[in-house]
Amino acid sequence: MRDILAGLAAHLEGGATTLCRCWSLTRRDGLNLGFTDHDRTFAFDGVTFQAATGLEAAETAAELGFAIGGGDVVGAFAASGLNEADLARGLYDDARVRIWLVNWAEIEQRLLLEEGFVGEVRRGEIGFTAEVRSFAKAFDEERGRLYLRSCSADLGDARCGVALVAATAVVDASDGRLGLSAAGLASYPDGHFTGGRLTFTSGGNAGFTTEVKRHGIEGDGAIFQLWQAPPTAIEGGDGFSVTPGCDKSFATCRAKFGNGVNFRGFPHMPTTDFIIGGVRPGDGTLDGGSLFR
Repeated sequence: MRDILAGLAAHLEGGATTLCRCWSLTRRDGLNLGFTDHDRTFAFDGVTFQAATGLEAAETAAELGFAIGGGDVVGAFAASGLNEADLARGLYDDARVRIWLVNWAEIEQRLLLEEGFVGEVRRGEIGFTAEVRSFAKAFDEERGRLYLRSCSADLGDARCGVALVAATAVVDASDGRLGLSAAGLASYPDGHFTGGRLTFTSGGNAGFTTEVKRHGIEGDGAIFQLWQAPPTAIEGGDGFSVTPGCDKSFATCRAKFGNGVNFRGFPHMPTTDFIIGGVRPGDGTLDGGSLFR
C-alpha cells in the first residue's frame, strides 16, 4: 500500500485533475536528466524536468514475490539529452530510473510511482522504447561462482591474469553496419579475434566498443563480423583496435594463451553421460583414482 500525501489524495478524489508524469534518469557516469509529459518545464529534488520531450509511459506491471515487474517508456530522439548515438554506445545501460506522478499545479503534491533500472532499449528510425525493470532484477543476476566446466573469468581481468595486447588496423571496406575488412592482420590465424572486443579509435564511431562475432582471413587481410552495429556507418579509413577472443574452454586457455594455471573453471568435472552411464564389468578405471593421470 502506498502512502499518499493528503493534498494529493484530495486532488485525486476531485472531479478534475492537473496531473503529469515525470522521469528522472541517472546514468552510471553520474549524469542526471529529467523529462516530463507536461507542456511546461519545472524542477524539484534538484532535477529539472524538461517539457516537450516526446516521452510517454506505457502500462506498468507490478509482480508478487521475486518476479521482475516494470514497464516501458516510449520517446523520440528529440528528447533533450537523448540521442540514438548515446543509446547505441550503451551509455544508458542499467541507468537508474524514477517515475513520478505530479500535480503540475502544486508540484509539492507528487508520488513516486516506480523506481528501477533501464533494461532493453529498442531503437527505431525516429524513436526508442526503453524497458524499465524493478529492483527484483537483482535476483536474476548471477552471484558468486558456479560449478561449470567453462571459465568464469573475463579474458584479461585480475582473475584471468592474461596481459591483453590489442592489434590496431584501419578499415579498408565495410557494409556500413556489421561487416568490415582490414589489411595488416593476416598474420593472425582464422578465428583469433572471434569473441574479442573491437573498439573504434577514429572516425564517427570513435570510442564505440562491441564484440566480434566472427573473424576470418581473406587474401592478405582480415574480415570481421560484429555483434552490434555502431551508431554511425562504418567508413573506410576508420581506425580500430581489437583484442583476441576466448571461448572460455580449458583447451583454449592452455593452448592459445598458455594460462592453464589460472583457469577459473572445472574442466575435469564429469559429464552427464559419464554420471548416468553406470559401471561396466571389468572397467578398471573406476577405482577412485584420477581419470586424468
